[in-house]
Amino acid sequence: MGVTIPDSPIVAGAATTTYTTPANNKDAARFLSQASPGATKAQITAMQAMSYSAWIDAQFALPRSQTNVDWLSSQGYGSTAYLGHADGLDNTVWRKFISSPDLLRQRITLALCEIFVVSIDGLNAYYPQFSVGYFLDVLEGNAFGNYRTLLYDVSRSAAMGTYLTYVGNQLGDPATGSEPDENYAREIMQLFTIGLYKLNNDGTQVLVNGAPVETYSQADVSGLARVFTGWFNDTSSGTETPVAFTRPMVQVNSLFEEGAKTFLGTTIPAGPKTLAGALDSLNRALDTLFNHPNMPPFVCRQLIQRLVTSNPSPAYVNRVANAFINNGSGVRGDMKAVIRQILLDDEARNPFISTTIAFGKLREPVVRFLNWARGWAATSASGAWNIGDLSSAADGLGQSPMHSPSVFNFFRPGYVPTNSDLGKYNLNGPEFQITNESTVSGYVNFMQRAVSGQILTDLKPNYGTLTAIAANSGALLDEINLVLAGGELSAATLATLKAAVDTISADNDTGKLNRVYAALTLVLASPEYIVQK
Repeated sequence: MGVTIPDSPIVAGAATTTYTTPANNKDAARFLSQASPGATKAQITAMQAMSYSAWIDAQFALPRSQTNVDWLSSQGYGSTAYLGHADGLDNTVWRKFISSPDLLRQRITLALCEIFVVSIDGLNAYYPQFSVGYFLDVLEGNAFGNYRTLLYDVSRSAAMGTYLTYVGNQLGDPATGSEPDENYAREIMQLFTIGLYKLNNDGTQVLVNGAPVETYSQADVSGLARVFTGWFNDTSSGTETPVAFTRPMVQVNSLFEEGAKTFLGTTIPAGPKTLAGALDSLNRALDTLFNHPNMPPFVCRQLIQRLVTSNPSPAYVNRVANAFINNGSGVRGDMKAVIRQILLDDEARNPFISTTIAFGKLREPVVRFLNWARGWAATSASGAWNIGDLSSAADGLGQSPMHSPSVFNFFRPGYVPTNSDLGKYNLNGPEFQITNESTVSGYVNFMQRAVSGQILTDLKPNYGTLTAIAANSGALLDEINLVLAGGELSAATLATLKAAVDTISADNDTGKLNRVYAALTLVLASPEYIVQK
């Protein structure tokens, strides 16, 4: 049984921006829950005084903070002591996501690294932290750019070349029957550009005789794989140096397949065994994918899922896809136009739509952790950001950036939870794929210890505003509710939490701090917070 995601009269049709400014701090907090990794009360208050569009413009104008590669170098991770080790990657990843002032860019970077997936686990590189750090810099650098440029930069990155096994990919040999590695050719189509099935511009499947239509065949994969030959890491400065992993891959011309390459109804003509010939083939292939009609709805629906709701209406997807197709100035793939449409669309901003059963998303564990750390301006006491890999379900979050178990991320965009109301109505709930009894209890235990400083002792949140009001448990919970949950906790839930917090004496500083710990943990564990509306 399926359920139709309605095209409400409020949101159907042409793109509208009825809700241009936050009516109150709850609206401001809700907007920031979609547009940032987390925000302090002061940032929520500042956002409330602006229009949504003005806030986005201000974020677009912010400069990038120190790159991952530069930070790794500054901390000495380029020395031979770290050769072959992953040390430093987690440090710089958390540094960026927790402390970088460009909130929107960091949120988009987090979304992109869950679409263009690279994992440091098992990555075969002399300096894997530099390889993956550079890859994250590529995503961040293109977050407000053009998706076509992003595809090009990803395709030439050493991390992706290694992770999806086309670095060193060689042309086929008819004598032995060997063929070029097809891994990246398959995944760039399936995961990064056009998906498995043909789509209408609103993200619904094209059906022929009631059945979906595949977007590509095995022959298309084989044809495209011939493009990704002859690419190697740039070792001009030496093989065992970080620099080799922070430059675009280069060509070994003798290993490039110069023959014609046919895929998706396009034939790339034969070209010379030169860098120019290889780049021409690459650009023609990427242009074919970029201009495919599936590209806008396939990519845009995933971005909506990452930021706003797991089950956007077809009309919402169509409006965002149209922004991808044309930014208003005839430019295709403009990420700024796409981001603006996702966040300003009435389906995202309308507070009445947010209460419908199909709207919203489960906050993934990493986002919940960042909401807390960002919400109280956590800093690193040592400056080293010693947080580590949190992907253990037993004693971590069950998720950690750049530690995905496969190219399919920790969860799939089309995942439908079984034995649930979402499953009953065939609704997507991607983040539920990593949600079970073990991960739920592991998350709560981890956050309880993190909040109280029993673990992650290098991470120092600023609870000053909370301890100042801790004697008033109602005020304490109201502030935490606003900062973490956008004010979504019901009166009944707040009353239950208040009764629990009130069992802790606030007669001294220790008691007040214990109240803060308890209130934060209880809200972080609340289903009304965990589901982002």
